[in-house]
Amino acid sequence: MNLFRGATYPFRAIGYLSRNPRLWGYVAVPILVNLVVAALLYVGLVVGGFAAIDQFVADTSLGNALEWLLRVVLIVGLLLLTGFLLVRFGVVLGSPWYGKLSEQIEVEQLGSAPPAHPLSPLGIARDLWRALMFELKKLLLFLLLGGLLLLANFIPVAGQIIGLVGWVLLGTWIACLDFFDGPQERRGLSFRSKLANVRRALPGSLGFGLVAFGLVSIPLVNLISIPICVAAGTLFFCDYVSKERPEVGRGM
Repeated sequence: MNLFRGATYPFRAIGYLSRNPRLWGYVAVPILVNLVVAALLYVGLVVGGFAAIDQFVADTSLGNALEWLLRVVLIVGLLLLTGFLLVRFGVVLGSPWYGKLSEQIEVEQLGSAPPAHPLSPLGIARDLWRALMFELKKLLLFLLLGGLLLLANFIPVAGQIIGLVGWVLLGTWIACLDFFDGPQERRGLSFRSKLANVRRALPGSLGFGLVAFGLVSIPLVNLISIPICVAAGTLFFCDYVSKERPEVGRGM
């Protein structure tokens, strides 16, 4: 799958969901959760973050052009970070409904799918626990690679640009882990196998991840883009992983 085709899946998912209103129930509840989480994050991070950026830029005493560039880089980084955190909370809290959404899409696309846990108190608790464990593993990966990117900030000007590009690529990789996870989690794949599948699906996974990461980083748009990207990731899995790599479709 090429880069461009991978990038189209979030938009394909919009059309798919619009043609299947029976799936909207699995989308509505997570969106309500995202609204609450987004209100808390944007009030807490963005408002305070803009004030901190103004103070930091004022203290640098750079020229006007460099101050403008630094301000743009920091603001973009703040919005990416806020969107990243929204996805983290949204994916965990909405995991029971996203699991059922992914299952229903896969059944229609492939004829069958490993079942998700039922939307019962026990099933919801299991999904939340497994989603939390998955987030912890991604957090360790994020801290490891993110620490290296932070070191780049010690390089004047160029370091901020290198760091920004690195953060986007890291966010792209994690977006693929997030939104390919539904069908892979129901197959019981290990974290290492999930990482390997993102790599094997290149360059299509890169195109998908860039668009998905962009959508979940845009304020307000990210409130509805998370369930859309969950559907898109399942469609991607059905079209690529299960067909071009059937051993992954059966489990590892």
